Order: sequence, then C-alpha cells, then structure tokens
Amino acid sequence: MSIISEKISQADRLVSLFEQSRETLNQGSSQILNRMREVSIKRFAQAGIPDFKNEDYKYTNLKPSFEKNYHQELLRESGLINLNEVFKCNVPQLDTHLVFLVNGWFYSGNKPGTDLPEGVVLGSLEQIANERPELLENYLNRQAGLSNDSIVALNTAFAKDGFFMYIPKGVAIEKPIQIINLLSSDDNLMATQRNLIIAEPGSQVKILVCDHTLTAPAVLFNTVSEVFIGEDAMVDVYTIQNHHNQSTTINSAFYKQQRNSTLVTGAISLHGGLIRNNLKVTFSGDHCEASIYGMSFTDKKQHVDNFTMIEHASPNCLSNQIYKNVLDDESTGAFAGRIHVARDAQQTNAFQRNNNILLSDKARMQTKPQLIIDADDVKCSHGATVGQINEEALFFLRARGIGEKDARLMLMNAFAHEVIQKITIEPLRDQIDELIEKRLKGEISRCHNCNYQCGS
Repeated sequence: MSIISEKISQADRLVSLFEQSRETLNQGSSQILNRMREVSIKRFAQAGIPDFKNEDYKYTNLKPSFEKNYHQELLRESGLINLNEVFKCNVPQLDTHLVFLVNGWFYSGNKPGTDLPEGVVLGSLEQIANERPELLENYLNRQAGLSNDSIVALNTAFAKDGFFMYIPKGVAIEKPIQIINLLSSDDNLMATQRNLIIAEPGSQVKILVCDHTLTAPAVLFNTVSEVFIGEDAMVDVYTIQNHHNQSTTINSAFYKQQRNSTLVTGAISLHGGLIRNNLKVTFSGDHCEASIYGMSFTDKKQHVDNFTMIEHASPNCLSNQIYKNVLDDESTGAFAGRIHVARDAQQTNAFQRNNNILLSDKARMQTKPQLIIDADDVKCSHGATVGQINEEALFFLRARGIGEKDARLMLMNAFAHEVIQKITIEPLRDQIDELIEKRLKGEISRCHNCNYQCGS
C-alpha cells in the first residue's frame, strides 16, 4: 500500500509516487507492461491533470478529484473474502460467465475458462502477460498509447492488473461475460485497472461490465480498456456504473474495428459523484458498423461527462450515436461528440444525437457535437436538445386521470427507453428498466444483492 502525500501539487505527487514505487510497480509484472511506464509518466508529468483549460475537458475539471489523500494498492492484496458467496447478481435470469475484480486486481477466487469454448482465454492481465506474452505483444497499448489524454498515460504508468480476454477465430461465446468491478477500502482509494479484449475474425462475444463501490470512503477509479475487433467479428460491450457520491470514475475505452465487423456498446450511468466516459472508435476496414449509446441519471451535485471520438478512416462504414441524460437538483452533465470522416472514407454514414431533460432550474447540461468531414460522398448528421418535460404530453396524461408524479415518471421512462431497448441481452434489458424506474423515483439504485452496505 502506498500513500499519496498532500504536500506537493496533484500531478507532482503522482510523479513522485511513481519514482518512489518503480521497484514495486515492476515487481511481478511482465516486461510488456513495464516497458510502457517511463514514457507514460513523462507524458503525464508534461500534460498534468486536465481541467477546464483543456479543450477535451472543457466541461469537467478533474483537479479537485485528485486533491484528496488517496492510497494505491500497488501489490495484490491477499486474504479477501469469498466474493462468489457475498456478491449475488440481482438478475436471476441472467446466465453469464462471472468474473470479479477488486480495486483493479483480478480476483484470485475467479474460475474463468472452466466452461468457455476451447481456445478462449479469460483471466488476469498480469498473469497472462507473464505466461503468454505473445497474446498481448501486438495489441497492448497500441490504441491507448496514441491518446493525448494524460489520465490514460497515468493509467499506463501505474497499471498492474485488470482483465484479459482472447476469443479465437470463428468462436461464438453464447453466454455473456459479466465483469464485476468492485471498489472497497477503509481509506480513500485510487484504483488503476487495465483491460484488453481481442476478438479474432468471425468471433462473437457479449460483455457486461458492472462497476460498484462497496464502502463509503472516497474512490478514484482510473480504468482503460482496449478492444480489437477482427474481420466479420461481432462484439457487444455494456457498462453499468453505480457508485456513491464520493467517487470519481474516469473510464477510457478504445475500439478498433476491422472489415465487416460490428460493435454495439452502451454506458448506463445510474449513480456516481463524477463520471467521465471517454470512448474512441476507429474503423480500420470497410463496411464496419458501430452503434453507440449512453444514458445517465444525476441528482444532488453529481456530474457525468461523455466524450466520444469516431474515426471513419475507411469507406462504407456506419456509426450511430444516441446519448440521453436526465438531470435533477444541482447536477451537471456534458456531452462532446466528435466525428471525423477521412478523405478516403467515401460513402460514410455517421449519425449523432444528444437529448437531455432538466428536472430543476439549477441543473445544467453542456453539449458540443462536432463533424469534421474531409470526404464528399457522405451522409452525416448531428443534433442536440436541452429542455424540460414536454408540458403538452404531461397535460395529456393528467387529463386522463394520471397524477402529476406518475405522469412525469411515465414520460421520463419513455425518454430513457430508446436507449435501453438497444441492449441485446433481454434479462439485462428488463432489469435496467426496473433500475431506471427506481432511480427516477429517488429510491436507492442497486443492481445486486450483497451483504455490504455502503453510503450514497
């Protein structure tokens, strides 16, 4: 365990911690991980922690989140309880391959692979990097390493573990893979997690990532995922974020698609103090499709910021983005969506929409759609709306004897349903509908049954 001191600036103390912890960081890690650390910490030191002055973080200042005195678990903790007994998913119909991670570390009690198709690899990034480095050699940091985001560089410098998944050519995994990320600590915690998914040509997989904080102290969760989708492969990735108000989540996901591949990905932010979702999709072959969705619900002084970049680098590709947000009290939100169509990416179809409902006079939403088009044979559009509940629709429902509270709830559920119906895992879709209704009613939103009780 390492403590981050308060006596120097936020960025400097992280650099100082890195310098003090070089031996610990390298201990037990593969050269594939260790060789990326030095250049990454230098990039972080040069850029610092993003704030409003950074154009990509125009609406989110991360510096206050880094001011707390955190500790980091740079070595794997032992003696953890049996999470398979304590934590039970609250979707009884959801039949999945279940995997736990705790504070960024792959849980030692996991037993992945026992009933997976032959050739599929699912396990600890640290362990597989040591035992089978050839699987990672051509993929790890090949996308994230191109990012200008200093928080991604910080992740690369400190990353020790996460989950790794490899799906061989032509293999279809019928049951979804469910990744449970648990954050638990008696003290303020900064957790770093690195994930890598490789879907070979013609493979198919659906992945559900569930994020939870189990204890009340402040947490800062910095996670980076790289996903490589081979020719004709089909990959679905859904992220459900459910943290308390003392949490900061910075979730960066990089997708690279090859010819004829299909991606469906969505982020549902049910609860959290500050959530920043960074998503980049690159089409590296023709006839790719990507459907990208986001939904958030905020109240009190919560903040959710979704930042997307879609790189149409090849012709005949389709991207479709829909992001929706419901904001109450003094909560704030942001959406910045950037679509770049390269010169040779003719016959591109790219669509983007951001719709937002403000439930109070103090809630605020910033939206910034962008189109950068260097080709001439394209169909591209973007749009954004920020407003309150449709009063005519509300009057229509109340005129039919429905109370105002129930009428508002019905309209908000209908607003959210367009995103939720895109989830292709039916039991999950039904459960998310139920969770959203609870969230809109102001009830505690929990998508699991566990013996932990953490504050909100």
